[in-house]
Amino acid sequence: MLKLILVRIARMLATLLAVSAITFFMLKLLPGDPINQIVPLEEIDNLELVAAKEREYNLHGSSIEQYGRWLWGAVQGDLGKAITQPKRVSEIIDDRWTITAQLALVSVFFSVLIALPIGIFSAYRQGRAEDKALSAALQTGLSIPNFVIGVFLILIFAENLKWLPATGWTRLSDSVSGNLKGVLLPALALSLANMAVFARLIRADMISTLQENYILSAKAKGMSDRFILFRHALRPSSLSVVTVIALNLGALLGGTVVIEQLFAIGGLGRQLYDAILRRDYFVVQGITVVIASVYVVLNTFVDFIYLAIDPRIRGRRH
Repeated sequence: MLKLILVRIARMLATLLAVSAITFFMLKLLPGDPINQIVPLEEIDNLELVAAKEREYNLHGSSIEQYGRWLWGAVQGDLGKAITQPKRVSEIIDDRWTITAQLALVSVFFSVLIALPIGIFSAYRQGRAEDKALSAALQTGLSIPNFVIGVFLILIFAENLKWLPATGWTRLSDSVSGNLKGVLLPALALSLANMAVFARLIRADMISTLQENYILSAKAKGMSDRFILFRHALRPSSLSVVTVIALNLGALLGGTVVIEQLFAIGGLGRQLYDAILRRDYFVVQGITVVIASVYVVLNTFVDFIYLAIDPRIRGRRH
């Protein structure tokens, strides 16, 4: 067991190293020199100033040397200095990540909250009219982009009913009620498509589980359908869902760009979008690496959850 955990952690660290290297060197391949954005055009011939700025922004030496220095700084929590803002990249991320994280968490919460009863009910009523109607509705939900859903939510709940704000974000520390009102619409816009995926997955796994011999034995013993569904079938049917939820949460951290733009939310997604437009390579690099790192860590965390949920996995050789 301990050996398996250590192997997973080693894989995670190797993946993080590969992600950071690929991101760093891919940005190096982009046209243009960052120093041209840092040094004013009229001072570009001032070699002393250029050399000083290159040292300040870790642009001196070979690309491998630059990556080595950047990696050493990243290990210590320093992701470099932003070009277009008088801040360190780590400060920018620290100021924005909680917004995107809350948006992603609330979105996943809504997805699971809606998908779980739909998936269980659809599996229980497999092949019947209710199941077919729900399957059609879920397929429709998968085909609608989240920004289209966001526009409709704004029109209905913000413009017509005036229940919730259309744009903006209030931090939880400033106002709990304001924060909850601000997070509802963007989180719902993000959650509906994911809800359809979760519900279909729960349905498929639940149908497979309900055909297992121990479920049939439980039915033969006269146990109620509700007891069988929630006591015997739900847990083994949750393995695939746990994986998708965790990976989806990691993907949402990088997939909120459009929704954050639509609802004017100043999270990591919007900051990444602005950094790309301004060609602030260091901010793009820092945010990309952080999002990828969260994704990889969550993937490893899912492996550990598997070990806890399904003891059979512990006996497998990896």
